[in-house]
Amino acid sequence: MTTDDHVDDADDAAFDDDAETGISDESPTERTREELRKTKERLGEGADKAVKGFDDNVVDLLSWLLDTETRARIYVFLRDNPNSTSDEVADGTGLYPSTVREALAELHDEGTVDRDKREASGAGNNPYEYEAIAPSELVQGVVGDVQRELNAVFNLDRRLGGESPDGDAEPVQISVDGDEGEGEEAEEEERDADGEDDADDDGDDERDR
Repeated sequence: MTTDDHVDDADDAAFDDDAETGISDESPTERTREELRKTKERLGEGADKAVKGFDDNVVDLLSWLLDTETRARIYVFLRDNPNSTSDEVADGTGLYPSTVREALAELHDEGTVDRDKREASGAGNNPYEYEAIAPSELVQGVVGDVQRELNAVFNLDRRLGGESPDGDAEPVQISVDGDEGEGEEAEEEERDADGEDDADDDGDDERDR
């Protein structure tokens, strides 16, 4: 074996040792950039999990209001992405296009979503775009049903005793406040009415004098 062979063997051994210990020829700047990239990826994965967890919780909550998880997912997507077509809803939710079209038709018939033809400059069949009603309207739509069911439970003993439901008590009364704008408008109308009453009273006092 020659001297050159010994040198080559030593270099190979040193390279193998570096590979085993994870030592690379990267500069400190390159290693820092790589660490930052990995940290960014970890943060992104954490954010995605948090968003997914939030979405799942909202869908679970809405499923009992809208009967199925499919309808709940479509509602949440449309609240976040109004004026979407059925194909866009299918792409965004991962649901089958046929399932989305059927659910959207049902939700539209029930008044849970509105739809209009999408405007386009070119010729062709313009698809419908959908928008979900506000959550406050959705809640107001089910309040009556929930109230009746709770009152039926309250009167269970009367029903089991064979009494007529005509005499059922209705202790459960659920009310939903309107939008803030509506409340402010009502207060303003009430103030105007009070002002008119005060003006009438002042006029009567003047005539009496």
